[in-house]
Amino acid sequence: MKMPRLMELTKLMVVGARLPVTRTPGEAGLAYEDVAFASTDDVDLKGWFIPGAGVTAGTPGPVVVFVHGWLWNRMGNVAGRVPFTDRDVDFLPPTKALHDAGISVLLFDLSNHGESGRRLPLTFGPFEARDFVGAVRYARSRPDVDGSRVGAVGTSMGGNIVLIGSGECLPINAMLLVQPTRPYKFSAAFAADVMGKMGSMSLPMVDVAYLAARAPRPSTVDPGVYAAKLTDTMQKYVQGTGDPWGSMDIVQSFVDRSPRVLPLVKYPSTGRYEGYRYVTEQAPDVASFFAEYL
Repeated sequence: MKMPRLMELTKLMVVGARLPVTRTPGEAGLAYEDVAFASTDDVDLKGWFIPGAGVTAGTPGPVVVFVHGWLWNRMGNVAGRVPFTDRDVDFLPPTKALHDAGISVLLFDLSNHGESGRRLPLTFGPFEARDFVGAVRYARSRPDVDGSRVGAVGTSMGGNIVLIGSGECLPINAMLLVQPTRPYKFSAAFAADVMGKMGSMSLPMVDVAYLAARAPRPSTVDPGVYAAKLTDTMQKYVQGTGDPWGSMDIVQSFVDRSPRVLPLVKYPSTGRYEGYRYVTEQAPDVASFFAEYL
C-alpha cells in the first residue's frame, strides 16, 4: 500500500469524515422535527425527532434512539464516499416501522459526523458515549416521551457507544446492537483487509497516538465490560456471517456476559455492510422487538 492512502485511511479512523445529510424522513411520509441538543461535554448535536403514531404531549409514548456507525450520519450510510468498499444502509425503513407501531424515534448525528459539532479524536465508543447520553437526556425532556420507556439501536461503532453510555442514562429498557466490536480487533482486521501489511504494522503507533492525545487507547476498550452491567436491559445482538472486519466470537462474548439477552442473530452476509443491512431489511423485526420490550 502506498503511504498517501495509508495516511488517508488512518486520518479517517482518527478524525472521521462528514457524510452530508441529503435525505429526510419526509421521503416516507413521516412528520419530523429538527432538533438540537448537547452532549454531556457540550458538543452541539443535530438530529430529527419523529413522533410515533398517536403520540402527543398528552399521550406520551416510548422512544428509540438510533446511534449510527463510523463515517455515517443520522440516516445511515450512503455507499461510494469512502476509499474502501461499502454499501448503503438505510435507517428509514425501521424508523417507519417503529413510528407505525406507536414508538417515537430520535435520529441524530454523532460528533464529527453529519451536521453535529467536533470532538477529536474518534474513540469508537468512549468519547462518543457522551453524545448518546445527551441524546437520551434530550429525549426524556420532551413532554411527548415516556422517559421510563427508552430503547436504542446501535450499529457498529454505534453499538459500542450504546453499550458504553447506557450506564449513565438508565433505565434503557431494550437495545438492538448490530455488529458491535472491540475497536482494536476491528482496526486490526480492517487494516489487514484494506490497508495490507503496512496498515497492520501501523496499529501500535495508533495506540500510542491516542495515549498522547489523552484519549482511551483502542486496545483497552471492551464494550462487553459494560454489557455485563446492564442487568435490567434486554439486549439483542446481530452479527453478519461474512463480516471480514468483525468477529462472531467477540459478539458472542458480549452475549455471554449480558445478564438479559436474546440468542445471537447470525445474519447471512457476504461482507461487513451486508450485516448492517439487518436494520433495513428486517425492519418489522426491529419494530416487534421494541414493541415487546419497551
